[in-house]
Amino acid sequence: MSAQNPQHGHEKLYAFGEHTITVLLVDDQEIVAEAVRRMLSGEPDIRVDYCQDPTKALDRARKIHPTLILQDLIMPDIDGLTLVRFFRASEATRQIPLIVLSTKEDPATKAEAFALGANDYLVKLPDKIELIARIRYHSKAYITLLERNETYDALLASQAALNSELKQAAAYVRALLPPRLAGDIRTDWEFIPSTSLGGDSFGYHWIDADHFAMYLLDVCGHGIGAALLSISVINTLRSESLNHVDFRDPAQVLAELNQVFKMENHNDMFFTIWYGVYHKHEGEIEYACGGHPPAIAMTGDTPETAELVKLSGEGFIIGAVPETKYAGFSFSLKPFTRLYVFSDGIYEVEGCGGKVCMFDDFAGVVRDLYRDNGAHVEGIIDAMKARQGKDVFDDDVSLLEIEFQTEP
Repeated sequence: MSAQNPQHGHEKLYAFGEHTITVLLVDDQEIVAEAVRRMLSGEPDIRVDYCQDPTKALDRARKIHPTLILQDLIMPDIDGLTLVRFFRASEATRQIPLIVLSTKEDPATKAEAFALGANDYLVKLPDKIELIARIRYHSKAYITLLERNETYDALLASQAALNSELKQAAAYVRALLPPRLAGDIRTDWEFIPSTSLGGDSFGYHWIDADHFAMYLLDVCGHGIGAALLSISVINTLRSESLNHVDFRDPAQVLAELNQVFKMENHNDMFFTIWYGVYHKHEGEIEYACGGHPPAIAMTGDTPETAELVKLSGEGFIIGAVPETKYAGFSFSLKPFTRLYVFSDGIYEVEGCGGKVCMFDDFAGVVRDLYRDNGAHVEGIIDAMKARQGKDVFDDDVSLLEIEFQTEP
């Protein structure tokens, strides 16, 4: 937490980064004020404001925001040490450097002044050179504090604006996610953006009456740029707007995405993707992988006999190397198949024997949860939160669950 900005809520006499040394002189003797003015008259960067009535000194300080208070200890109506106490009790003045002026060098008085919060002690009238040096020294330290606080406040404002933009972007990404389905194809999913928002997104749709496309991608990096690229790719897939591409052919889709979304055209960002197509008539899934974690499936003749299968298949990240060829793979569905497609944010967490969990660790969690209670999305998310010992993931988390019911 930073020190309180004494100028908060008041009009300033200076622009940010252009603070003027302003001395508030509090002394009931006009002759002392005139002497101080003359000492400082040849210093164009030092402004002197005089308050003869000590009862009005606190209000005057709140109004002009001095960079240093120079006050006498012996004044009518109010004791100088009491005024020091008032200055230090007020939020607006408690951090302003304060030099007390006294007619004598008294150790006890000096000690009490320092105990109450004075920064310095001078016997009046001090030497001109010494007075100017001390005014500059204390004012410089205070101005540094002010500028640090202003920089911190500006940073907080900037961070708040960025967080607002990230939240809006995350809401937009979520708005693009598909509705959950029920019936012969049942879907469920969870999308948990990180605090800095990454590039996760996913979708699914019927290409035609016999072909159902499923895809999940993860753009490198975080922030608005990653989210925008993710949105662009998802819209391209959802609208099937790649030229001369058969969207029923996953390898062909990835090859064209690699050409269209080259890193050099997208601020050096690449992405990984898993793209699959369910062929309803053939009862199989064709898929291709662009540097993405493999999908996994629980599959069997019945839900009770289902076993875990990894849909293996390798491919290079999208956007890095033009003209890359991608291989297509296939997976034959059994009467019951539940497919899980996900980003690495779901499993790259601390919580596996003191190390970061890997893909096989996550697959084991899914398998064990399935045997215990069916391994649905919410349970998997909760299990990985428990693994890492906290509710907030460091990276975006996307988990897509698709269940197929096919004829035996």
